[in-house]
Amino acid sequence: MIKIYSAFIFTLSFIGSMAQPTDTAAVESFDFSKFTDAVAVKRYCSPKINNQTPQRFISIGFENQGGFSMPNVTNNFAAPSTYEIERFTSFRAMANIPVISKDYLVWQMGANFSVAKLQSTNAYSNTQFASILNNNFNSAGINTTIFKPLSDKNFVILQASIDANEINNSITNFSNKSFTWGASAIYGTKKSDDEMLGFGISRSYRAGQLMYLPVLLWNKNFNKKWGMELLLPARAHIRYQPNQSNIYQVGFELEGNQYVTNINNRNTYIQRGELKPRLMLDKKLTNFFWLNVQAGLRYNWRFEATNRYNGKEDADRIFKSNLGNPFYFNISLNFVSP
Repeated sequence: MIKIYSAFIFTLSFIGSMAQPTDTAAVESFDFSKFTDAVAVKRYCSPKINNQTPQRFISIGFENQGGFSMPNVTNNFAAPSTYEIERFTSFRAMANIPVISKDYLVWQMGANFSVAKLQSTNAYSNTQFASILNNNFNSAGINTTIFKPLSDKNFVILQASIDANEINNSITNFSNKSFTWGASAIYGTKKSDDEMLGFGISRSYRAGQLMYLPVLLWNKNFNKKWGMELLLPARAHIRYQPNQSNIYQVGFELEGNQYVTNINNRNTYIQRGELKPRLMLDKKLTNFFWLNVQAGLRYNWRFEATNRYNGKEDADRIFKSNLGNPFYFNISLNFVSP
């Protein structure tokens, strides 16, 4: 028994003498300074809410406005007081390409181009007003938009654009009097993935005349199918999305700009603005190609001729016409964001 007990004590002593140096070395070589507090990862809000209408990267479209009257054209143009317009058609193209797309910054550059033409049922080729009736409303421009998230809730949107608008038959010949520029700045809060709200100010020619306006951005989902997308006063829509392939919208958009033309060897500025109450359908054709169809009323906001750039006074105005308000139809093919 004594021999067994002595052997047991010897074994424990041997194991202890072997284990002790190893454990001590492990403890002494372990660097506890590496266990520091975790560094917080800063999170940023995204520029969209759930189910928002896909952003158009490339768009090509055609629009047709029905017939309408153009009354109250003064005798300054030595022409009939009322013109009958058969239709107003336009071809439009735009591109909006991301330059930087990071969590902390989204920067996009864009370009747009359009050619529009009034077509009259009567021959007015011998009138001074023929330069407007027989030539194209050409417009080309570039723009840039920056979305800068400040945190996971707050953001800033900065936008600027410059356009050349001229009434002639050349799509590349623009004078230095044809340029207009706009800009806007918005500060907002993204309350959740279903709502973002912002306020700002804008310099715009959308009403056909230079205006400084307050801006309201409000995108909100009421539920999984219904929502709204507002960027007032430019546009506002109520959205219904029954599935991932179809988006129905009802609302309006305000469009317009100032165009320069030459009448009697002097610059004349046509200030054109139109409000479009409309119904729209966006339909997915493939993953990235969507078809947009819209129909509504083209309501005349402003159609005036002045003899001065940014002319607003009665002394500058050559005429002011209350155009008729026809129905219109627009169709476009769009390459959209995922």
